[in-house]
Amino acid sequence: MLLLLLVSLTLAVGPAVGFYGGSMTFTPGNRFPDGSVEMHFYYRESSRGPCGSQVNWICESGSCGVLTSTEPVETDSTAQNLWCQSEVHMTTNVTSNGPFILNSSGCCWEDNVHGVGGWTLHTSVDTGQRSDTRSPNRSPVSAAIPNIRIPQNCFQNFKLLAHDPDDDVVRCRFNDANCTLCHQHPNIHLHKESCTLHTGDSLALGSHVFELILEDYPVSNITVMDHNGVFSVSNAFNDSNPTALSQVPLQFGVEILPPAQGCVPGVNKPSFLTPTPLHGDVHHAAVGQAHEITLQAQVADNSIFDFQVSGPSNMSKTLTSLSNGVMMATLTWIPQETDLFRHVPVCFTAETLHSQSEMRCIIVVVAKARVLSGEAKVICDDNSISIVVSKASMDGIDQDWLQLRDPTCSLTSNQTHILGTMSLNTCGTTMDDSGDFFVFNNEINSFENPNAVITRRNQVKFGFSCQYPKIASVSNRYVNHKSDYIFTESSFGTFSYSFEVFTDQTFNSQVDPSQYPVQVQLMDKIYMGIEASTALPEVTLFVESCKATPEDNPFSPVFYDIIKDGCVMDETVMPYPSDSTKYDFEIQAFKFAGGFDEVYISCSVILCAKDSLNSRCALGCLGPAARRRRRDVSQETARHYITQGPLHVAKQTHNSAASNDGGFLHMSTSTGVFAGLFLLSIAVVAGMLVYKAKRTRSVDRMHLMSTF
Repeated sequence: MLLLLLVSLTLAVGPAVGFYGGSMTFTPGNRFPDGSVEMHFYYRESSRGPCGSQVNWICESGSCGVLTSTEPVETDSTAQNLWCQSEVHMTTNVTSNGPFILNSSGCCWEDNVHGVGGWTLHTSVDTGQRSDTRSPNRSPVSAAIPNIRIPQNCFQNFKLLAHDPDDDVVRCRFNDANCTLCHQHPNIHLHKESCTLHTGDSLALGSHVFELILEDYPVSNITVMDHNGVFSVSNAFNDSNPTALSQVPLQFGVEILPPAQGCVPGVNKPSFLTPTPLHGDVHHAAVGQAHEITLQAQVADNSIFDFQVSGPSNMSKTLTSLSNGVMMATLTWIPQETDLFRHVPVCFTAETLHSQSEMRCIIVVVAKARVLSGEAKVICDDNSISIVVSKASMDGIDQDWLQLRDPTCSLTSNQTHILGTMSLNTCGTTMDDSGDFFVFNNEINSFENPNAVITRRNQVKFGFSCQYPKIASVSNRYVNHKSDYIFTESSFGTFSYSFEVFTDQTFNSQVDPSQYPVQVQLMDKIYMGIEASTALPEVTLFVESCKATPEDNPFSPVFYDIIKDGCVMDETVMPYPSDSTKYDFEIQAFKFAGGFDEVYISCSVILCAKDSLNSRCALGCLGPAARRRRRDVSQETARHYITQGPLHVAKQTHNSAASNDGGFLHMSTSTGVFAGLFLLSIAVVAGMLVYKAKRTRSVDRMHLMSTF
């Protein structure tokens, strides 16, 4: 029997309240002896005017239980009641352990450009037990501030939060499948993977309504079991036929302001400064303990009077004016027992009368106790990061269960410290623009046996970073060319790889990093070399694979194999004799069909003990059946991915002059067809990286590895 679930109360008496968006997240709570599951829902609603929830939730299908709710609690507002956001916490006990749908519709949106009146909010839940987490599914997490303002000439890219507590794949889409009356945006493109809005055209002045749905999909095939022990299969995400685990709404309004004099952060609109968290950061808080988030921003053309915040219901905000026009906000939140295990979204902007900063959103994960942190020293070199963690500050922690963000990069240790060294583009290191610095981030995390139900180890998490100040000649310091890749493994210590483009077949002269992207023409001979550097004398380098992609993503679904499983696949590849720690080769330039001018190349490389007969290096080119083998960690390293580039093909026409050897207009038929399909270029995986005027390759590389 369908139950009517009434969530909101009567509208507050006073000025009219205009609906201005809402978001929903849910998470499972206790599982009771009778098999029922407690589900927690957190609904945030934005409005123009005083706070007050206008939403009535209806059980559209399935057995939803009896939903109870708290009073709406104000999370942020203006003193003039121009806008407000409130949060409602709802709970229900569900006995069926199956899917159900909550739905809400009503009127009216705040006045907007396209006359959107009614709203529809849709939430799809499945309380069955997942085979991978042994718990019901947790929804994607997102939010938005209540009052988004963007000058007409400054709306280009708008990032939204798309986080999943179960590490599922999250996709955003416009709410067109469940809402026939929802407004469409022909001039707006939604990048579903990153949940980012793009537009190349100016939008009309006034308020615009955006109604989105967030869906989550497992990264691998799982089963979901209901209360009767019946299993349903949920397949890994597939673009062609996706079946979501859950759906939650994210709706908000965007006010398009008259054109501004400029859109430069820090000049025409506020720019965040360090230590403001970066978009997508994850913080960790503990029940009953105050968690603080510090925001700082600055603008030259105006003054910042406030920070707009979308956060949990009992979060407080304190403003402090600093020197040089810098405004600081301190957000303080004390999680309660009911917040345990929540992943709480917090979004914020810096405000002036006529402008607004970018919106950043972070996640605060609530645990019973604080995550352990130890004493660590971080060393920031020109193109590497080293971290030294004191074992004494982490009593009882097992180093064997610690890893960097990229688990293929292991850590080493001595009697007193845990050590790690990585370059700025390896081991999961990411780069972010904090406003006044480029920040390179990584982390040390504890991990568990994925098949274990219990653990007797404490959770460990070390976030560490190096920041490099922005200077006038940024292009001299951060360029496309990739520096050496540095890794650390327990059996091989610290070692590095370089991946370079050379000017000729002698492989003695590298293309200068300032010349990247390297300009090439179709059928040009490209000379590339990979070299390993290590303190161990008897090692062999093995290039297991190299593949090209038309985008800055080594795992792109569109790719071309140059080397695969140790076998050369491209007919123009010519390896040159070299030392055991080098792999030099020649290849002819090519391009992808479809108008792509660049190709990114990633190679997987392995180091092996020189005389090991069973190592991957000794096996060479393998067929499919031989690929399944157990790695001997004492004889070979993990597989590591390295990239370089990019190369960019010069556009040519049929009127171009031919080269001395006939040029690309007089190629052979077979090679001509191939050259029409692909353009050689080199991948840029980590973005802009620090470049320092190089010493010799050997000296520079050993300097990076000599920290410890």
